[in-house]
Amino acid sequence: MKINRAALPAHVFSCALLLLAGACSGPQVVPPPAPQPTRRPAPPAPPPSAQPAYKDWRDAPQTPGDWRYDNGTARFGSAGATLFALTCNRTARTVSLIRTGTAPQSLPMTISTSSETRPLSAEPAPQGAPQLVVPLPARDRLLDAMAFSRGRFVVEVNGLPTLYLPAWPEVARVTEDCRR
Repeated sequence: MKINRAALPAHVFSCALLLLAGACSGPQVVPPPAPQPTRRPAPPAPPPSAQPAYKDWRDAPQTPGDWRYDNGTARFGSAGATLFALTCNRTARTVSLIRTGTAPQSLPMTISTSSETRPLSAEPAPQGAPQLVVPLPARDRLLDAMAFSRGRFVVEVNGLPTLYLPAWPEVARVTEDCRR
C-alpha cells in the first residue's frame, strides 16, 4: 500500500481548519449570576428567663438578703431595698404580707411552705406605694407555716421574680406580736 502524499496536506489542512473553527466559535454566553436568596431577618431571640425553672422550689437558691425586725415589722432585702415584709396591725389583729412591686389591679400571689401552699390575691397599696398587699388574720395558719417551714418558703407574684425566703425567727416574731 502506497501512501498518497498529495492527500496528506489536504488532511492536515482540514484538521487545522476544524481546530481553528472550534477555537473561533462565537462569543460564549455567560449566564447571569443566580439571584441571591432574600435573607430573612433572624427570628428574635427568646426573652431571657428572669429566673431558671426548678423541678422543686426547695432546690432553688435562697434570694440574697437578710431579715430585719423593727417594731412589729419584719423586712427582707439587701442593700437597703426591701423585697418582702410582714407587718402587724395590732388594732385590726392582722398581719399584712407586702411584696415590693407595682400593678394597676390585684395580682395572684402564692405562698408555698414545706407544709402548705396557698393562693392569695395581692392588692395594690392604697397610698400608691410600689407595693402589693395581702392582709391575713393574725391567727391564720399560713403565718405559722411560713415561720416553721423547713428552711425557707416561697413568695410568687405574677410578673415579679419569685422570692425564696429563709424562715428565720423574724417571721414568727411578727406573728406572735400581733397575737398578743
